[in-house]
Amino acid sequence: MHDLETRELRYFLAVAEELHFARAAGRLGIAQPPLSRAIRQLEQRLGVQLFDRDRRGVALTDAGRVLLREAASALDAVAAAGRRTQRAGSPQRPLVLVTKAGASHELLQRLLDALAREPDAAPVEILLCEVGEQARRLRDGQADVALMHRPYDDLAGFDTEDLYVEGQIALLPAGHPLAAREKLTLAEVSDVPGLPIARWPRLDGTYPDGPGPEVRTQSQLAQLVALGKTLLVIPASSRAWQWPEHVAVPVIDAPDVTTVIAWPPSSRSQAVAALVRSAAELRDTAPR
Repeated sequence: MHDLETRELRYFLAVAEELHFARAAGRLGIAQPPLSRAIRQLEQRLGVQLFDRDRRGVALTDAGRVLLREAASALDAVAAAGRRTQRAGSPQRPLVLVTKAGASHELLQRLLDALAREPDAAPVEILLCEVGEQARRLRDGQADVALMHRPYDDLAGFDTEDLYVEGQIALLPAGHPLAAREKLTLAEVSDVPGLPIARWPRLDGTYPDGPGPEVRTQSQLAQLVALGKTLLVIPASSRAWQWPEHVAVPVIDAPDVTTVIAWPPSSRSQAVAALVRSAAELRDTAPR
């Protein structure tokens, strides 16, 4: 069997996501008959049926579901390779550092200040994202390095350098009785009547079970805490985005969180290496 072509994968992906040949053809900007022929030829080359077709519509077979997952990853990898190649061929282009909005703010500011004192340091562009998005930005070539947090973020496949370890705080509505405490335990915040812990998505995108609201963005969380609808245990450095309606109380038995700087192992960029060294030099004086 010959290697699959990206055009074939794009055609298949459109049909697999639309489950309708006419809509997929419109999305691709081609006529339906050539698309149908291309899918039949792909099935013949692979020796498997990718779609069940009947009068009721189109559905993926087991083989089709496997190719759907693999095709999406393959096309993402091709696009990422193109972006990284373009970045490598443009040495004057700034490095892109991705980080969660509001996280590790003090460390990030100190890193930028240190780089500003280095006359040969590459310029750095900051890309702010929501929780859990740094890994995807690194993998698809949109960013060169990332500030991430172990054990919460997906570090699989990246090179990392530990920068500092910190405790966690409970972010509470300012008017709640627990907000007056000097410290709390996980047991005290895990089952607060009328104030359930907010639920962030896991690495696979699913949410843990529980009564708390599902949140995906920090703006959602901030408003829900301010309204007295939820609380959350987060790294202490994330309090940079704390609202006046919030109070942060240390949770003394919460597991420590390690801030790391991460980059793709395939990177051969001297500018990335220099940025990582600058970040590591801040390690001994990083905030505790």
